[in-house]
Parts: sequence; C-alpha cells; structure tokens
Amino acid sequence: MSRKNQVRRTRRGRSMSPSRLALLELIEGQPEPLTLSALVLHTGLHENTVRGHLEQLLEDGFITRYSEEPSGRGRPAWLWSAVELPTEGDSTDYAQLAAVLAKTVHDTSPTPRLAAHAAGQEWGAKLARAKNLHRDPAVDIEDSRGVLVGLLDDLGFAPAPQHGSSTVELNRCPLLQTATEYPDVVCSVHLGLLYGAAEEIGVSATGSDLIPFAGPGTCLLHLELSEENPADSSPTEESL
Repeated sequence: MSRKNQVRRTRRGRSMSPSRLALLELIEGQPEPLTLSALVLHTGLHENTVRGHLEQLLEDGFITRYSEEPSGRGRPAWLWSAVELPTEGDSTDYAQLAAVLAKTVHDTSPTPRLAAHAAGQEWGAKLARAKNLHRDPAVDIEDSRGVLVGLLDDLGFAPAPQHGSSTVELNRCPLLQTATEYPDVVCSVHLGLLYGAAEEIGVSATGSDLIPFAGPGTCLLHLELSEENPADSSPTEESL
C-alpha cells in the first residue's frame, strides 16, 4: 500500500488536517531532508504554523529530525525527513510474533532482561554483518555513532541525535504495544542490539542505557561508545 493510499491519523486517532497532510506529503516526496525555512517557502504557511505541524508529525511518528552540521554561530537548524514505514501486513505479523516471544521470555526465563539482551546482541551482530556495516578506524569514534544511529533509522526508530551529546531521542518504537506490556524484554532486546552491532563494527557500547517512555512518544538512548571493552563489562539482570 502506498503512503498516499494510507489513512493518515494523529496519535489520538483523529483525521489529519489538510495543511498538515500536505506538509507530510511534501516531506515524503523529497529525497533529501528539509529545513524549516525550506518548508515555509514551499508551503506558503507561517513559520509558527509549520513548526507546530512538524512537532505533531514528529510526535505521531511520521517524520524524524536531526541537527544539521554547525556552520557558524547560533544553534544548528533541524533537518526534517520522512520515516520509512513498513507495509501493514509485515508490521502486523512482526508485531504479533514479537509479542508472543516477549511473553514467553518474560514468563519462562529466571533472568528475562539478560536473556533478551543476549538475543538482541546476536541479532545486532547479524544485522551489522548482513548490512555490511563498518567504520573507518582512522576517524573519530563519532563515525561509529553515526553508523549505529543509521541502523536504528533503518529499523524504524526515527532517531534524533542531540548535537554535542551522547543522547539520541527515539521517536518511534516498531513494537510499541509489546514494549508497553513487556518493557523489560523489548527494551533489553533493543539495547542488546546496539551492543551486538557496536561490537561487530569494532567498538564497545558498554555503559549505554535506554530509558523507555522518557517523554510522550519518546525513549531516550544514551549511546556511550569506547574503543575497547572494559574489564568485566557483561551486564547483569539488575544493571539492565
């Protein structure tokens, strides 16, 4: 099903206003992220109106944002782009399977967080190999952060890295309902995924933390990376 054939509704289930829908379709139709000023220019709407629509679209999980590279004084502008949505059938089947697996781990494992984290690590390593992810060891470790944020973007988390910080806002959860019911399992899988992918590209994510539902529609990831694994870095049930 194409985007334009999908019913677009807000997080509360209301129909999207024509101007907000037009803005969303403009963003989805562009191959490159857009700044606020470009969106104002292309829509003819007032800057405050566009900003309000963008914040709501971000909250509803339709778009993502990240800071552009600083080019002088002042705060860098946000760049806005569309979130790649899976097809409805794929999304439903995947969510149902994930719910069953999460319940099984939660109900049967004496250490569900550790079990989920280990599964996530294996998944992350396999994803990194399948996608041929790598970093240039000659450049700053921030290159690794960009690779991992890109992986999260591919998986539908709508990540928004905070400039000058290790914090990444995750504005969409591919398994929101299951994460609400079994956060110990789902969030541990997602954190383990980053550990596994990081190790596969040659860095350590030990010390990283994922705070579920830190804000409306948002989880916070503190993505701490280092060149080497610290001694005795294995997580415990209590530390996850």
